[in-house]
Amino acid sequence: MERLSITLLQADLHWEDPEANRRELGMLIASAAENSDLILLPETFTTGFTMNAAAMAEAPHGPTEKWLLEQAAQLSVDICGSLIVEQDGNRYNRLLWASASGEVHSYDKRHLFRMGGEFETYTHGRERLIVDLNGWRICPLICYDLRFPVWSRNRGDYDLLLYVANWPESRMSAWDTLLPARSVENLCYVAGVNRTGKDGNGVACGGGSMIADYLGTKLAVADDQPAILRADLSMDKLSRYREKFPAWKDTDQFEISAEPPAK
Repeated sequence: MERLSITLLQADLHWEDPEANRRELGMLIASAAENSDLILLPETFTTGFTMNAAAMAEAPHGPTEKWLLEQAAQLSVDICGSLIVEQDGNRYNRLLWASASGEVHSYDKRHLFRMGGEFETYTHGRERLIVDLNGWRICPLICYDLRFPVWSRNRGDYDLLLYVANWPESRMSAWDTLLPARSVENLCYVAGVNRTGKDGNGVACGGGSMIADYLGTKLAVADDQPAILRADLSMDKLSRYREKFPAWKDTDQFEISAEPPAK
């Protein structure tokens, strides 16, 4: 597919209330699904960014995964966002990607936010995920991953880089700077969806969800209020720019250890 329509749902979240979040996000998804190929939900969209993982974690194939699959199938749109999942005694900040065709893909957050205690609560992910959607190769990552360009680096394997986040208002300058930077250095489109409002710890999140092209040009930007953000991405424009400015040919070759960052 030459064009990809992407929609970001920037929402305030109910603290540790999965049912309420599914209900309200379900209404937003229904209103945004028409003419969308992919819908992004914020990080930990069922609970907010809580460290109460023991109480809030779902099992694999739990109620939220089933809900995502139902939404995707009924509305013929792919949907992704992260939630807390417990598996084999480990708890993960896990992005789930539910496809309209009934498939589920997952990515476990690699970089756990040290300053918020996330690295003491959750288990690090070890592998990136690349999803093919209508011929677009898409790499979804989670919040703090944005600060680590090596992990985000395009190895010639994606066209669109995604971040789902609970990014605080106090550090919005980093969010606003790094999202376009990732698009420029990786010769790709970038989309980042953030939440709004205060979480259960009183931390205000700044919104500012954004879609940027391969030049770092901001195609769509939200303020700090709930919003539905949409843009149509062009594979033809991206391909022509990569041919015109083939910096990807000069990228450094490297390997990343499967071992997670040290605690």
